[in-house]
Amino acid sequence: MKIIDRLKDLQQRHGWSDYKIAKEAGLSPNTVSNIYRRGNTPSMVTLEALCKAFGITMAQFFAEGEMIEITPELRMLFDKWSTLTEEQKAALWQILKTYEN
Repeated sequence: MKIIDRLKDLQQRHGWSDYKIAKEAGLSPNTVSNIYRRGNTPSMVTLEALCKAFGITMAQFFAEGEMIEITPELRMLFDKWSTLTEEQKAALWQILKTYEN
């Protein structure tokens, strides 16, 4: 999939205007407009800002198949997970397993 097509897909999924994307990504509206109108490939820095605005990683952006959006809650969970000891992770994992169907 082309980068621009992927961006359009994400934009449609979020229901965002070009202006909303620019605002969420901290980019100028002209930058976003140029990507779409002129077919400019965004720089890595710009693409990273766009991914962050959409709540995904660069790896998720380029991944094929179903994409899981990283919500603020998931991001907080990942951040907390990385601070746990191995024993704490094992204990939490056991708790989570009790919720399996």
